[in-house]
Amino acid sequence: MTGFTSARSEWAAAPPRDAQGTGERLAFGLAVVFLLIYSQGWVAPLSGDETNAAVSGIIRALYYPAYAAGLWVMLGAWKQTARVVWKAPLLIGLLLLAAASVTWSVDSATTSRRVVALTLTTLCGVALAARFDWRRIAQTLAVTFAVLAVGSLIVCVAVPDIGRMSSTFPGAWRGLWFEKNALGGNMAIAFCIFGATAALDPKRRWTWGAFAGLALALVLASTSKTSLVALILGAAALAFVGLARRGPAAGVILVWLGVVVVGLVACVFLFAADWVFDTLGKDATLTGRTKIWAGIARVVKERPTLGWGYGAIWDNEGPWGPLAKITDTAGFRARHAHSSWWEMLLNLGRVGLVLWALYFVETVIRALVSVFTSRGAWLVLPFLVVYGLSSLTESVTLTWNDLRWVMFVALAVKLALGERAQEAAATGLRASSARP
Repeated sequence: MTGFTSARSEWAAAPPRDAQGTGERLAFGLAVVFLLIYSQGWVAPLSGDETNAAVSGIIRALYYPAYAAGLWVMLGAWKQTARVVWKAPLLIGLLLLAAASVTWSVDSATTSRRVVALTLTTLCGVALAARFDWRRIAQTLAVTFAVLAVGSLIVCVAVPDIGRMSSTFPGAWRGLWFEKNALGGNMAIAFCIFGATAALDPKRRWTWGAFAGLALALVLASTSKTSLVALILGAAALAFVGLARRGPAAGVILVWLGVVVVGLVACVFLFAADWVFDTLGKDATLTGRTKIWAGIARVVKERPTLGWGYGAIWDNEGPWGPLAKITDTAGFRARHAHSSWWEMLLNLGRVGLVLWALYFVETVIRALVSVFTSRGAWLVLPFLVVYGLSSLTESVTLTWNDLRWVMFVALAVKLALGERAQEAAATGLRASSARP
Protein backbone atom coordinates (compact mmCIF):
# COMPACT_ATOMS: atom_id res chain seq x y z
CA MET A 1 0.00 0.00 0.00
CA THR A 2 2.87 2.32 0.85
CA GLY A 3 4.47 1.57 -2.50
CA PHE A 4 1.21 2.35 -4.32
CA THR A 5 0.92 5.70 -2.49
CA SER A 6 4.52 6.53 -3.34
CA ALA A 7 3.93 5.70 -7.02
CA ARG A 8 0.87 7.96 -7.11
CA SER A 9 2.92 10.81 -5.61
CA GLU A 10 5.66 10.37 -8.21
CA TRP A 11 3.09 10.34 -11.03
CA ALA A 12 1.51 13.58 -9.76
CA ALA A 13 4.91 15.26 -9.56
CA ALA A 14 5.96 14.11 -13.03
CA PRO A 15 3.09 13.74 -15.55
CA PRO A 16 3.25 10.95 -18.13
CA ARG A 17 5.59 11.57 -21.03
CA ASP A 18 2.81 11.09 -23.56
CA ALA A 19 0.74 13.91 -22.03
CA GLN A 20 3.81 16.10 -21.73
CA GLY A 21 4.79 15.39 -25.33
CA THR A 22 1.28 16.19 -26.58
CA GLY A 23 1.39 19.61 -24.92
CA GLU A 24 4.82 20.32 -26.35
CA ARG A 25 3.81 19.28 -29.85
CA LEU A 26 0.66 21.39 -29.73
CA ALA A 27 2.61 24.44 -28.57
CA PHE A 28 5.19 23.84 -31.30
CA GLY A 29 2.50 23.51 -33.98
CA LEU A 30 0.67 26.65 -32.87
CA ALA A 31 3.95 28.57 -32.86
CA VAL A 32 4.62 27.53 -36.45
CA VAL A 33 1.07 28.59 -37.37
CA PHE A 34 1.40 32.11 -36.02
CA LEU A 35 4.88 32.52 -37.48
CA LEU A 36 3.60 31.51 -40.93
CA ILE A 37 0.73 33.98 -40.63
CA TYR A 38 3.09 36.80 -39.62
CA SER A 39 5.36 35.98 -42.57
CA GLN A 40 2.62 37.40 -44.84
CA GLY A 41 3.60 34.84 -47.44
CA TRP A 42 -0.09 34.11 -48.01
CA VAL A 43 -1.19 37.72 -48.69
CA ALA A 44 0.04 38.08 -52.29
CA PRO A 45 -1.34 34.69 -53.50
CA LEU A 46 -4.66 35.53 -51.83
CA SER A 47 -5.09 39.10 -53.01
CA GLY A 48 -3.08 39.36 -56.21
CA ASP A 49 -1.22 42.54 -57.11
CA GLU A 50 -4.15 44.77 -56.18
CA THR A 51 -6.34 44.72 -53.08
CA ASN A 52 -9.76 46.21 -52.52
CA ALA A 53 -11.58 46.99 -49.27
CA ALA A 54 -13.20 43.54 -49.08
CA VAL A 55 -9.92 41.69 -49.53
CA SER A 56 -8.21 44.00 -47.03
CA GLY A 57 -10.89 43.12 -44.48
CA ILE A 58 -10.33 39.41 -45.04
CA ILE A 59 -6.57 39.85 -44.67
CA ARG A 60 -6.99 41.68 -41.35
CA ALA A 61 -9.35 38.98 -40.07
CA LEU A 62 -6.86 36.24 -40.92
CA TYR A 63 -4.41 37.62 -38.37
CA TYR A 64 -6.82 36.80 -35.53
CA PRO A 65 -5.83 33.10 -35.48
CA ALA A 66 -2.21 34.20 -35.02
CA TYR A 67 -3.17 36.29 -32.00
CA ALA A 68 -5.15 33.40 -30.52
CA ALA A 69 -2.35 30.89 -31.12
CA GLY A 70 0.22 33.21 -29.56
CA LEU A 71 -1.94 33.80 -26.49
CA TRP A 72 -2.48 30.05 -26.06
CA VAL A 73 1.27 29.34 -26.21
CA MET A 74 1.93 32.21 -23.82
CA LEU A 75 -0.72 31.21 -21.28
CA GLY A 76 0.67 27.68 -21.28
CA ALA A 77 3.80 29.20 -19.72
CA TRP A 78 2.29 32.14 -17.87
CA LYS A 79 4.72 32.07 -14.91
CA GLN A 80 7.69 32.11 -17.23
CA THR A 81 6.01 34.81 -19.34
CA ALA A 82 5.67 37.06 -16.31
CA ARG A 83 9.35 36.50 -15.55
CA VAL A 84 10.62 37.30 -19.04
CA VAL A 85 8.43 40.40 -19.43
CA TRP A 86 10.13 42.05 -16.47
CA LYS A 87 13.47 41.29 -18.08
CA ALA A 88 12.62 43.65 -20.96
CA PRO A 89 11.85 47.10 -19.48
CA LEU A 90 12.85 48.97 -22.64
CA LEU A 91 10.47 46.85 -24.71
CA ILE A 92 7.69 47.60 -22.22
CA GLY A 93 8.60 51.28 -22.45
CA LEU A 94 8.26 51.25 -26.24
CA LEU A 95 4.84 49.56 -26.07
CA LEU A 96 3.61 51.98 -23.39
CA LEU A 97 4.83 54.96 -25.42
CA ALA A 98 3.04 53.65 -28.52
CA ALA A 99 -0.16 53.22 -26.48
CA ALA A 100 0.17 56.69 -24.93
CA SER A 101 0.57 58.23 -28.40
CA VAL A 102 -3.18 57.75 -28.88
CA THR A 103 -3.57 61.00 -26.93
CA TRP A 104 -1.52 63.07 -29.40
CA SER A 105 -1.89 61.03 -32.59
CA VAL A 106 -2.92 62.67 -35.84
CA ASP A 107 -5.39 59.76 -36.19
CA SER A 108 -6.29 58.36 -32.77
CA ALA A 109 -8.62 55.65 -34.09
CA THR A 110 -5.93 54.19 -36.35
CA THR A 111 -3.32 54.38 -33.60
CA SER A 112 -5.62 52.60 -31.13
CA ARG A 113 -6.30 49.76 -33.56
CA ARG A 114 -2.66 49.31 -34.46
CA VAL A 115 -1.41 49.46 -30.87
CA VAL A 116 -3.66 46.47 -30.11
CA ALA A 117 -2.25 44.59 -33.13
CA LEU A 118 1.30 45.55 -32.15
CA THR A 119 0.81 44.35 -28.57
CA LEU A 120 -0.60 40.99 -29.64
CA THR A 121 2.16 40.57 -32.22
CA THR A 122 4.82 41.36 -29.63
CA LEU A 123 3.30 38.91 -27.16
CA CYS A 124 3.80 36.16 -29.73
CA GLY A 125 7.53 36.86 -29.61
CA VAL A 126 7.41 36.83 -25.81
CA ALA A 127 5.55 33.50 -25.96
CA LEU A 128 8.34 31.93 -28.01
CA ALA A 129 10.95 33.13 -25.52
CA ALA A 130 8.94 31.95 -22.52
CA ARG A 131 7.82 28.59 -23.87
CA PHE A 132 10.85 27.13 -25.66
CA ASP A 133 14.57 26.66 -25.17
CA TRP A 134 17.10 27.77 -27.79
CA ARG A 135 17.04 24.51 -29.75
CA ARG A 136 13.25 24.44 -29.87
CA ILE A 137 13.05 28.09 -30.95
CA ALA A 138 15.52 27.32 -33.72
CA GLN A 139 13.46 24.31 -34.85
CA THR A 140 10.24 26.34 -34.81
CA LEU A 141 11.76 29.07 -36.96
CA ALA A 142 13.45 26.56 -39.26
CA VAL A 143 10.22 24.65 -39.94
CA THR A 144 8.47 27.96 -40.67
CA PHE A 145 11.09 29.08 -43.16
CA ALA A 146 11.26 25.61 -44.70
CA VAL A 147 7.55 25.85 -45.52
CA LEU A 148 8.05 29.35 -46.96
CA ALA A 149 11.06 28.30 -49.02
CA VAL A 150 9.37 25.23 -50.48
CA GLY A 151 6.19 27.19 -51.14
CA SER A 152 8.15 29.91 -52.92
CA LEU A 153 9.97 27.35 -55.06
CA ILE A 154 6.68 25.71 -56.05
CA VAL A 155 4.92 28.93 -57.10
CA CYS A 156 8.00 30.23 -58.95
CA VAL A 157 8.33 27.02 -60.97
CA ALA A 158 4.73 25.83 -61.31
CA VAL A 159 2.74 29.08 -61.13
CA PRO A 160 5.02 31.80 -62.56
CA ASP A 161 2.15 34.31 -62.76
CA ILE A 162 2.22 34.31 -58.96
CA GLY A 163 5.86 33.50 -58.25
CA ARG A 164 7.61 35.79 -60.72
CA MET A 165 7.48 39.53 -61.34
CA SER A 166 5.84 40.67 -64.54
CA SER A 167 6.72 44.36 -64.28
CA THR A 168 9.62 46.49 -63.00
CA PHE A 169 11.92 43.43 -62.90
CA PRO A 170 10.29 40.98 -65.33
CA GLY A 171 11.17 37.36 -64.63
CA ALA A 172 12.75 37.96 -61.21
CA TRP A 173 11.51 35.48 -58.65
CA ARG A 174 9.35 36.94 -55.89
CA GLY A 175 8.01 33.71 -54.41
CA LEU A 176 5.08 34.11 -52.04
CA TRP A 177 5.48 37.88 -51.68
CA PHE A 178 4.70 40.96 -53.76
CA GLU A 179 8.21 41.74 -54.97
CA LYS A 180 11.65 40.21 -55.32
CA ASN A 181 13.32 42.05 -52.43
CA ALA A 182 10.82 40.52 -50.01
CA LEU A 183 11.73 37.03 -51.19
CA GLY A 184 15.43 37.84 -51.05
CA GLY A 185 15.23 39.41 -47.60
CA ASN A 186 13.23 36.57 -46.10
CA MET A 187 15.49 33.93 -47.58
CA ALA A 188 18.60 35.74 -46.32
CA ILE A 189 17.16 35.41 -42.82
CA ALA A 190 16.14 31.82 -43.58
CA PHE A 191 19.72 30.94 -44.54
CA CYS A 192 20.92 32.15 -41.13
CA ILE A 193 18.14 30.27 -39.33
CA PHE A 194 18.90 27.02 -41.15
CA GLY A 195 22.61 27.38 -40.43
CA ALA A 196 21.96 28.04 -36.74
CA THR A 197 19.51 25.15 -36.48
CA ALA A 198 22.04 22.79 -38.03
CA ALA A 199 24.38 23.69 -35.16
CA LEU A 200 21.72 23.46 -32.44
CA ASP A 201 20.03 20.34 -33.85
CA PRO A 202 22.99 18.24 -35.09
CA LYS A 203 20.91 15.09 -35.64
CA ARG A 204 19.22 16.84 -38.57
CA ARG A 205 22.11 19.04 -39.67
CA TRP A 206 22.13 17.64 -43.22
CA THR A 207 18.42 18.43 -43.60
CA TRP A 208 18.88 22.00 -42.41
CA GLY A 209 22.00 22.31 -44.55
CA ALA A 210 19.97 21.35 -47.62
CA PHE A 211 17.36 23.98 -46.78
CA ALA A 212 20.14 26.54 -46.38
CA GLY A 213 21.21 25.70 -49.93
CA LEU A 214 17.62 26.21 -51.12
CA ALA A 215 17.49 29.59 -49.36
CA LEU A 216 20.71 30.65 -51.09
CA ALA A 217 19.33 29.56 -54.47
CA LEU A 218 16.15 31.58 -53.91
CA VAL A 219 18.15 34.69 -52.98
CA LEU A 220 20.11 34.35 -56.21
CA ALA A 221 16.91 33.80 -58.21
CA SER A 222 15.40 36.95 -56.70
CA THR A 223 18.31 38.97 -58.18
CA SER A 224 18.30 41.10 -55.01
CA LYS A 225 21.90 42.13 -54.51
CA THR A 226 21.19 43.74 -51.14
CA SER A 227 19.71 40.48 -49.90
CA LEU A 228 22.76 38.59 -51.17
CA VAL A 229 25.02 40.96 -49.22
CA ALA A 230 22.86 40.39 -46.13
CA LEU A 231 23.12 36.61 -46.58
CA ILE A 232 26.92 36.79 -46.92
CA LEU A 233 27.17 38.89 -43.76
CA GLY A 234 24.87 36.47 -41.95
CA ALA A 235 27.02 33.55 -43.08
CA ALA A 236 30.11 35.41 -41.82
CA ALA A 237 28.38 35.86 -38.44
CA LEU A 238 27.67 32.11 -38.31
CA ALA A 239 31.33 31.40 -39.03
CA PHE A 240 32.34 33.93 -36.38
CA VAL A 241 30.20 32.19 -33.74
CA GLY A 242 31.53 28.77 -34.72
CA LEU A 243 35.16 29.83 -34.52
CA ALA A 244 34.76 31.94 -31.37
CA ARG A 245 33.19 29.06 -29.46
CA ARG A 246 36.31 26.95 -30.03
CA GLY A 247 38.03 28.71 -27.12
CA PRO A 248 38.82 32.08 -25.48
CA ALA A 249 42.00 32.69 -27.51
CA ALA A 250 40.16 32.27 -30.80
CA GLY A 251 37.38 34.49 -29.47
CA VAL A 252 39.70 37.39 -28.65
CA ILE A 253 41.39 37.19 -32.06
CA LEU A 254 38.04 37.12 -33.84
CA VAL A 255 36.68 40.09 -31.86
CA TRP A 256 39.63 42.22 -32.91
CA LEU A 257 39.34 40.96 -36.47
CA GLY A 258 35.65 41.86 -36.42
CA VAL A 259 36.45 45.39 -35.27
CA VAL A 260 38.95 45.79 -38.10
CA VAL A 261 36.48 44.46 -40.70
CA VAL A 262 33.70 46.76 -39.49
CA GLY A 263 36.12 49.69 -39.66
CA LEU A 264 37.13 48.78 -43.22
CA VAL A 265 33.48 48.48 -44.30
CA ALA A 266 32.73 51.88 -42.78
CA CYS A 267 35.66 53.40 -44.68
CA VAL A 268 34.43 51.90 -47.95
CA PHE A 269 30.98 53.41 -47.43
CA LEU A 270 32.47 56.79 -46.50
CA PHE A 271 35.06 57.09 -49.25
CA ALA A 272 33.77 54.83 -52.04
CA ALA A 273 30.00 55.14 -51.73
CA ASP A 274 29.49 55.43 -55.49
CA TRP A 275 31.24 52.10 -56.05
CA VAL A 276 29.06 50.46 -53.38
CA PHE A 277 25.87 51.80 -54.98
CA ASP A 278 26.95 50.66 -58.45
CA THR A 279 27.79 47.18 -57.14
CA LEU A 280 24.39 46.85 -55.46
CA GLY A 281 22.56 48.28 -58.46
CA LYS A 282 21.33 51.27 -56.46
CA ASP A 283 21.43 54.99 -57.10
CA ALA A 284 22.62 57.58 -54.60
CA THR A 285 19.03 58.10 -53.39
CA LEU A 286 18.67 54.39 -52.50
CA THR A 287 15.78 54.08 -54.97
CA GLY A 288 14.13 57.23 -53.68
CA ARG A 289 14.51 56.44 -49.99
CA THR A 290 16.58 59.52 -49.22
CA LYS A 291 13.78 61.66 -50.71
CA ILE A 292 11.30 60.06 -48.30
CA TRP A 293 13.68 60.69 -45.41
CA ALA A 294 14.00 64.35 -46.43
CA GLY A 295 10.21 64.63 -46.29
CA ILE A 296 10.12 62.97 -42.88
CA ALA A 297 12.82 65.31 -41.59
CA ARG A 298 10.60 68.19 -42.69
CA VAL A 299 7.50 67.06 -40.76
CA VAL A 300 9.45 65.82 -37.72
CA LYS A 301 10.47 69.42 -37.03
CA GLU A 302 6.84 70.16 -36.18
CA ARG A 303 6.66 67.41 -33.52
CA PRO A 304 10.24 66.46 -32.63
CA THR A 305 9.76 65.08 -29.12
CA LEU A 306 6.82 62.64 -29.30
CA GLY A 307 6.11 62.36 -33.03
CA TRP A 308 2.79 62.11 -34.85
CA GLY A 309 1.41 58.99 -33.19
CA TYR A 310 2.05 55.29 -33.71
CA GLY A 311 1.01 53.94 -37.12
CA ALA A 312 -1.06 56.99 -37.95
CA ILE A 313 0.81 58.67 -40.79
CA TRP A 314 0.68 56.52 -43.87
CA ASP A 315 -3.09 56.18 -44.20
CA ASN A 316 -3.87 59.84 -43.43
CA GLU A 317 -4.74 61.27 -46.84
CA GLY A 318 -5.65 64.78 -45.66
CA PRO A 319 -4.33 67.57 -47.91
CA TRP A 320 -2.68 69.34 -44.97
CA GLY A 321 -1.48 66.31 -43.03
CA PRO A 322 2.12 65.10 -42.60
CA LEU A 323 1.80 62.51 -45.39
CA ALA A 324 0.93 65.25 -47.88
CA LYS A 325 4.10 67.14 -46.91
CA ILE A 326 6.25 64.01 -47.19
CA THR A 327 4.74 63.28 -50.61
CA ASP A 328 5.38 66.86 -51.73
CA THR A 329 9.04 66.65 -50.73
CA ALA A 330 9.66 63.12 -52.04
CA GLY A 331 7.76 63.58 -55.28
CA PHE A 332 5.80 60.35 -54.87
CA ARG A 333 3.45 58.69 -52.39
CA ALA A 334 5.35 56.42 -49.97
CA ARG A 335 3.74 53.59 -47.99
CA HIS A 336 6.21 53.61 -45.11
CA ALA A 337 9.48 55.27 -44.12
CA HIS A 338 11.76 52.57 -45.61
CA SER A 339 13.86 52.84 -42.45
CA SER A 340 13.11 51.62 -38.94
CA TRP A 341 14.98 54.58 -37.49
CA TRP A 342 13.15 57.24 -39.47
CA GLU A 343 9.87 55.43 -38.85
CA MET A 344 10.47 55.51 -35.11
CA LEU A 345 11.33 59.22 -35.19
CA LEU A 346 8.23 59.97 -37.23
CA ASN A 347 5.83 57.94 -35.09
CA LEU A 348 7.19 58.39 -31.57
CA GLY A 349 9.67 61.24 -31.84
CA ARG A 350 13.04 61.52 -30.18
CA VAL A 351 11.77 59.74 -27.06
CA GLY A 352 10.83 56.66 -29.08
CA LEU A 353 14.03 56.79 -31.12
CA VAL A 354 16.20 56.88 -27.98
CA LEU A 355 14.28 54.01 -26.37
CA TRP A 356 14.65 51.90 -29.50
CA ALA A 357 18.36 52.74 -29.89
CA LEU A 358 19.01 51.74 -26.26
CA TYR A 359 17.09 48.48 -26.69
CA PHE A 360 18.86 47.59 -29.93
CA VAL A 361 22.32 48.37 -28.53
CA GLU A 362 21.53 46.42 -25.35
CA THR A 363 20.50 43.41 -27.43
CA VAL A 364 23.61 43.62 -29.62
CA ILE A 365 25.88 43.74 -26.56
CA ARG A 366 24.11 40.73 -25.04
CA ALA A 367 24.42 38.91 -28.36
CA LEU A 368 28.18 39.51 -28.46
CA VAL A 369 28.54 38.30 -24.88
CA SER A 370 26.43 35.24 -25.69
CA VAL A 371 29.00 34.15 -28.27
CA PHE A 372 31.12 33.01 -25.31
CA THR A 373 28.36 32.06 -22.87
CA SER A 374 25.31 30.67 -24.70
CA ARG A 375 24.37 28.35 -27.54
CA GLY A 376 21.73 30.93 -28.44
CA ALA A 377 24.48 32.95 -30.12
CA TRP A 378 24.10 30.69 -33.17
CA LEU A 379 20.61 32.13 -33.66
CA VAL A 380 20.92 35.63 -32.33
CA LEU A 381 24.09 37.10 -33.81
CA PRO A 382 23.51 36.17 -37.50
CA PHE A 383 19.88 37.28 -37.26
CA LEU A 384 20.87 40.63 -35.72
CA VAL A 385 23.38 41.23 -38.51
CA VAL A 386 20.71 40.76 -41.19
CA TYR A 387 18.01 42.51 -39.15
CA GLY A 388 20.25 45.48 -38.37
CA LEU A 389 21.11 45.89 -42.06
CA SER A 390 17.43 45.65 -43.03
CA SER A 391 16.46 48.22 -40.40
CA LEU A 392 18.47 50.87 -42.24
CA THR A 393 16.33 50.70 -45.38
CA GLU A 394 13.13 48.91 -44.29
CA SER A 395 10.54 49.50 -41.56
CA VAL A 396 10.92 46.31 -39.51
CA THR A 397 10.88 47.66 -35.95
CA LEU A 398 7.87 47.94 -33.63
CA THR A 399 5.68 46.72 -36.51
CA TRP A 400 2.39 44.92 -36.18
CA ASN A 401 1.72 41.59 -37.92
CA ASP A 402 5.35 41.20 -38.95
CA LEU A 403 7.51 38.07 -38.64
CA ARG A 404 10.80 39.93 -38.30
CA TRP A 405 9.57 41.90 -35.29
CA VAL A 406 8.29 38.70 -33.64
CA MET A 407 11.71 37.13 -34.17
CA PHE A 408 13.56 40.12 -32.79
CA VAL A 409 11.39 40.19 -29.67
CA ALA A 410 11.73 36.44 -29.10
CA LEU A 411 15.52 36.42 -29.40
CA ALA A 412 16.08 39.67 -27.48
CA VAL A 413 13.86 38.59 -24.59
CA LYS A 414 15.41 35.12 -24.52
CA LEU A 415 18.86 36.68 -24.27
CA ALA A 416 17.72 38.91 -21.41
CA LEU A 417 16.38 35.93 -19.49
CA GLY A 418 19.83 34.40 -19.03
CA GLU A 419 20.97 30.80 -19.20
CA ARG A 420 20.45 29.78 -15.55
CA ALA A 421 16.93 31.17 -15.41
CA GLN A 422 16.12 29.40 -18.67
CA GLU A 423 17.29 26.02 -17.37
CA ALA A 424 15.29 26.39 -14.16
CA ALA A 425 12.20 27.50 -16.07
CA ALA A 426 12.47 24.63 -18.55
CA THR A 427 12.23 22.13 -15.69
CA GLY A 428 9.10 23.83 -14.38
CA LEU A 429 7.54 24.02 -17.82
CA ARG A 430 7.99 20.33 -18.48
CA ALA A 431 6.25 19.56 -15.22
CA SER A 432 3.38 22.04 -15.58
CA SER A 433 2.58 21.99 -19.29
CA ALA A 434 0.85 18.61 -19.18
CA ARG A 435 -0.84 18.60 -15.79
CA PRO A 436 -4.49 17.56 -16.01
